[in-house]
Amino acid sequence: MRTRVRLIVSAATVAVVAASFISLGSRAGAQSELRPPDTADPTTQTPEHRMTSDDLERFKRELTNWGRWGAADERGTLNLITPQKTQAAARLIKDGIVVSLAHFAYHDKALDAGGTEHIVSAPADWDWKTQPRAMIDRIGFGVHDGTNSHMDAICHYQTLDGKFMVYNGHPSGFGPQGCQASSIERMGQPFATRAVLVDMPLLRGVKYLPEKTALYISDLEAWEKYANVKIGSGDALLIRTGRWALRAEKGPFTYGSRGPGLHLSVAPWLKQRDVALLGSDAVNDVQPSGIVGGTTGIFAGQMVPGQTDRPLHNLLLVYLGLPLVDNGYFEDVAREAAARKRWEFFITVTPNRIENGSASPFNASAVF
Repeated sequence: MRTRVRLIVSAATVAVVAASFISLGSRAGAQSELRPPDTADPTTQTPEHRMTSDDLERFKRELTNWGRWGAADERGTLNLITPQKTQAAARLIKDGIVVSLAHFAYHDKALDAGGTEHIVSAPADWDWKTQPRAMIDRIGFGVHDGTNSHMDAICHYQTLDGKFMVYNGHPSGFGPQGCQASSIERMGQPFATRAVLVDMPLLRGVKYLPEKTALYISDLEAWEKYANVKIGSGDALLIRTGRWALRAEKGPFTYGSRGPGLHLSVAPWLKQRDVALLGSDAVNDVQPSGIVGGTTGIFAGQMVPGQTDRPLHNLLLVYLGLPLVDNGYFEDVAREAAARKRWEFFITVTPNRIENGSASPFNASAVF
């Protein structure tokens, strides 16, 4: 059987690719009454949550990490994961249980998936009739595919001011050869740190968040109180919205334009806490973003006219140098964490060193 797609690694190519129950105790049930889900519709947001493209531009100036680790830096917030941070995180290992945080791209095309190409063959000097001595696979997939867990390099987006720069003021050099600065292989070695899972469906007593649900600072801090944990410097912050549980129940949906996620107003909090890695089981930004004005961005065909589509992607990658994980698979780790009532754990991440690559498959494991 053969299905088809091409491996996508260059930033220029990526720029035109469309994005893509837990059993609850009484404690979670009590938390479900916090408030009804907010949405990213700017007409329904409360005044303190309403933001515009001017706020986005202000955040770019106020929250930037350019120069923080030197003019030549291409690692961004991964610099916050020091050897001491890794050693401290390793002490969280109690049970020796290892859980994958990755989901591989689906073979078949769907509303949220581009499909894969999987070709099985034999060595060149053998054929099927003579029973080959080995099997050989060739697999092609979109790194940014809507069902493939991946970590964006901090070169994935560039400035929208006409200067064409990526993180730290480096020229982006976007073209057929891929990123020319801050690409995935320039971001350093594999890393390990403390991860904190924010399980919002568990907090609210639901299977999954409704489409377009926006999450705010108050949600993150409510989770810290519930889970008795404080998110801090060098942490990997993983947000579970229940996207995969929703998909399992209702089938594929256009989460790239209707998915739950973080609102732009959380950005100063992320900077204050010095989060090193931010991940979601959707696309991190709530969709639509609810940010009025400005450019509609590269996914304009899916977005509400006049709204900035992925403000957190643009702000966090380009100005904070904060790598983002899209489409993480957090169902298994959520189950293990809930069973232990412990939502902090050791995480290891090994990006593929794709030359000039704008992302890598999210090869990550949680260890309890």
